[in-house]
Parts: sequence; structure tokens; C-alpha cells
Amino acid sequence: MKLFLTDKNMSKNNEANRKKNKKKIDQKKRKIQNAEAERKARLKQIREDFKARESGNTL
Repeated sequence: MKLFLTDKNMSKNNEANRKKNKKKIDQKKRKIQNAEAERKARLKQIREDFKARESGNTL
């Protein structure tokens, strides 16, 4: 005999799936934000190094 999911079980399952999916999406967003911050920091460092090199050459 097959067991059918009741409304209660389905709603619990849907809630669990929703939380799991939200967690994945949040992790993805956090990963993207971290990568963006890293790129900005790297670009800032490159600019500073370039300015330092340029000012060093003019002296």
C-alpha cells in the first residue's frame, strides 16, 4: 500500500525546500559580493602601485 503525503507533510516539505533554496541563493549572493569586493580591492591596489611607479619615475 502506498503512503500519500498529507497536506501537513507537504507543507512541511515545501517549507523545508523553500528554506534550503533560500540558503543556496543567499550563499550565491554572498559569494558574488565577496568576489566583487576582492576585485575592487585588487584594482585599487593596482592603481596605487601604478601611481607610485609614475610618481617615482618623474623624480
